[in-house]
Amino acid sequence: MDDKVKAEAPAPAAKKRGGIKEFFSMGEVGNYFFRKKDPARPSNINIKMMHGVNKLSIAIFLIGVLYLIFKLVIKPRL
Repeated sequence: MDDKVKAEAPAPAAKKRGGIKEFFSMGEVGNYFFRKKDPARPSNINIKMMHGVNKLSIAIFLIGVLYLIFKLVIKPRL
């Protein structure tokens, strides 16, 4: 009877292993900065300016976050 119960029990799900590519993935922000230009999309000066301002604002925000981390976490230890 024990053999029958063991045979009917579902096998545990295999762990999903992320590769090294997934480990070092930069996510949405990294893809926004480093993606290749799509030749099928129309080029427009307004869109270029919009994306330039977006990239600048994201970069300034990330620099500000790094500054706050430095100021609140690293600097008090010095």
